Amino acid sequence: MPRHVVISIDAMGGDHAPAIVVEGVELLAKAFDDGSLEVLLHGKASTIEPLLAKYPVAGRISKVRHTDTHVSMTDKPSQAIRKARGSSMWNAIEAVKSGEAHACVSAGNTGALMVLSKVLLHMAPNAHRPVIAASWPTIRGASVVLDVGANVECAPSQLVEFAIMGEAFYTALHGKNLPSVGLLNVGTEDLKGNGIVREADMLIRQADLDMNYQGFIEGDGISLGAADVVVTDGFTGNVALKTAEGTAKLAAEFLRQSMKRSPLTMLGALLSRSAFAELRSRMDPRKFNGGVFLGLGGVVVKSHGGTDGYGFSNALRVALNMARSNYAQSIAVNLEKLAKSIETTNQLKRAKQESTNA
Repeated sequence: MPRHVVISIDAMGGDHAPAIVVEGVELLAKAFDDGSLEVLLHGKASTIEPLLAKYPVAGRISKVRHTDTHVSMTDKPSQAIRKARGSSMWNAIEAVKSGEAHACVSAGNTGALMVLSKVLLHMAPNAHRPVIAASWPTIRGASVVLDVGANVECAPSQLVEFAIMGEAFYTALHGKNLPSVGLLNVGTEDLKGNGIVREADMLIRQADLDMNYQGFIEGDGISLGAADVVVTDGFTGNVALKTAEGTAKLAAEFLRQSMKRSPLTMLGALLSRSAFAELRSRMDPRKFNGGVFLGLGGVVVKSHGGTDGYGFSNALRVALNMARSNYAQSIAVNLEKLAKSIETTNQLKRAKQESTNA
């Protein structure tokens, strides 16, 4: 685990870059102004350097790597690949590939970032697809949910890979060894769910993984904290995430309307403002900003494109925690166990088929 961490940033990615990028660096740097953090900002120097002049700590720890080009938020992944070489996003990832940086952060185009990260960093041994892991507020604190959009359809073995990577990611973020892991399903009984989820459950149990596996959990269990790590396919995970975000906005609006209904409710709101402030803070999506592309041969963190400086600083903190963790080593053992278990199962199937044919 490196003490001195270098984070490479696509300073031009996002709706409000590079202003919020530099502000985010300043916010994080104040907590690590001891020489342990260094930042590489990739983008247009004439735009970035005046911003750094306004933030003394960020200016002290940052180096600007100039480039005139960047990947826009509207570029399709296929377009991004053709024009990305030498862009701020490409160069930010390239710094991780070369070993100059320990992690990359971008608030830019998600599809382009995913494709370029896979092209440049490749996959980790025994991992087959990148997966997006996101933190989720719960009654118990926070859980990790994956996948939340990268893989719409998944094979059972891929869900098990997600479980292995999500467990290591949770440990890197929260420092908890053997966090609980659950598979999202329509019920907790063994016979519930489709064949893919049931087979994934069987694979986890057969592979003898070093994992605190809890079995199936239902949708309400995500926010209730039924498991530290919740595993599902990207289609279901993304729908669940967007549904939760919409529900939170709906509840906040209903509460606002109720508090303004009469002078008495307005007085109650005034007397309860500290409680409401705490609730707003606990549910602030900026605190949970920073989705990680797990399974790659390097650390890449995706910030929400519309976030502000505070939100971006939290994405940087995720990258810092990942860089300082044993994530790569942690997933290696279980991914190898899974690969051996799958090969053994396939050999048995082939032997049975040969016997039947004979």
